[in-house]
Amino acid sequence: MTRSPAKRPQREDVRGKGILITGGTTGIGRAAAILLASEGAKVMILGRDPDALRAAQADLAKVSDETFGFNADVTNPHDIQKTFREVDQRFDRLDVLINNAALGGGSITEGSYEDLEYVVKTNLLGYMAFAQEAVKRMKKSGGGHIVNIGSMSAEVRGEGSSLYVATKSALQGMCESFRKEVNPDGIKVTLIEPGAVGTDMQSAPPAEQQKKEKKLELLTAEDIAECILYCLTQPKRCDVVTVQIRPHLQLI
Repeated sequence: MTRSPAKRPQREDVRGKGILITGGTTGIGRAAAILLASEGAKVMILGRDPDALRAAQADLAKVSDETFGFNADVTNPHDIQKTFREVDQRFDRLDVLINNAALGGGSITEGSYEDLEYVVKTNLLGYMAFAQEAVKRMKKSGGGHIVNIGSMSAEVRGEGSSLYVATKSALQGMCESFRKEVNPDGIKVTLIEPGAVGTDMQSAPPAEQQKKEKKLELLTAEDIAECILYCLTQPKRCDVVTVQIRPHLQLI
């Protein structure tokens, strides 16, 4: 079928959609929350740090009066249930889950068992638990979209980061299988794998990060937020399965 060159596909709109973002108080999560709220979405964020939460809420309030936030730890079953009770009270329906809360990790030869366990619970089990609860609601309402923020570390597998690589590689496999399970229910699953991003997970101070951004060696959190918005606004017939996005001169 021939189409007019001027006709573009009708994109989805995030206006009025209920969106939950884990790790929404800093970095990628915060940037995504601000962008999506400015586009008219109803946004709920959560994070562990009360000060970071207050700062993020203050910024969100500047762009929308339909944003919410509270303290929660994605590794805590009680906090997970509390989160979804809030979701059920605040939203008519949960349209989008953005699994973003994550911790960096070095070698598995470093740290205690408890240190390793907490990173794995945050970076992997937390994603699973939130996805499980989200799917329960999305099935009832006829569909939704789950965006998991991974990392290109799963591909690069650099030395000295075996703990972090393990969690992000496992997330790759989970997403591949999981989307096949929930696609028939009208639920999309997208994995976004950024390269180096200028956030608080970087060891370099902010001034040095800004220099790297100008040299095209570092992405900004806002770059990933725009990528998230792109994935969420594609027509219903289009599933963006995996996106890898790196700084132009991070040659990995």
